[in-house]
Formats: sequence, C-alpha cells, structure tokens
Amino acid sequence: MKTERVTLLTSPDFKAYLGAEAAREGVSVAALVRSRCERKPDADEALLAALASELRKAVGEAQAALRGGLAEAQAVLSELRARRHAAAEVVAPHPPARKGRKAASGARA
Repeated sequence: MKTERVTLLTSPDFKAYLGAEAAREGVSVAALVRSRCERKPDADEALLAALASELRKAVGEAQAALRGGLAEAQAVLSELRARRHAAAEVVAPHPPARKGRKAASGARA
C-alpha cells in the first residue's frame, strides 16, 4: 500500500523529460519513477557499478600518490636550493663594500 509522499523539485526540462518518458511507456510519472528506482540492476549494470567503484578507489589512490610525490619533489627542490645558496656563499663570499672609490667606466686614465 502506498501511503507516503515524496516531493521532488526539478528543472522544467527534467519535468518535461519525465512526462515524455511516462507517456512513452504509458504510465504515470509516479509509476515511471517507481519502476526505474525499484528494478534490480542486470548483470551488466552490476558489473559496471563494480568497475566504477574500483575505478573511484584507484583514482583516489593515484591522487594520493601524486600528492605525496609532489610534496617529496618540492622538499628535494627546497633542499637543493638551500645547498646551492650555501655553496655560493662559501665559494664567493660577498666582499666588503669599499668606500671612497668610484667605479671605472670603461677606459683607464
């Protein structure tokens, strides 16, 4: 016995689609929705659902691995930059600034 009511808000286009589908099948919109929601998936649909689930899991794992790899690469790059900066300081320390001398501009006098 049907005693419960469900209210569903849709776009005008989807409402028209439901009406057209129901008319094509010769049933009410309510009967169309019930039949589409109550039927059990066939073997192909069940397999597709299982594959989609596996794919979602694999995509999540791949995204996590990529995030981890990018974080690790960023850490290595930061370490290399720090080492390069430290090596540049050791090889060519900044000379003290000279006071009172002007830089020569091309030719010597």
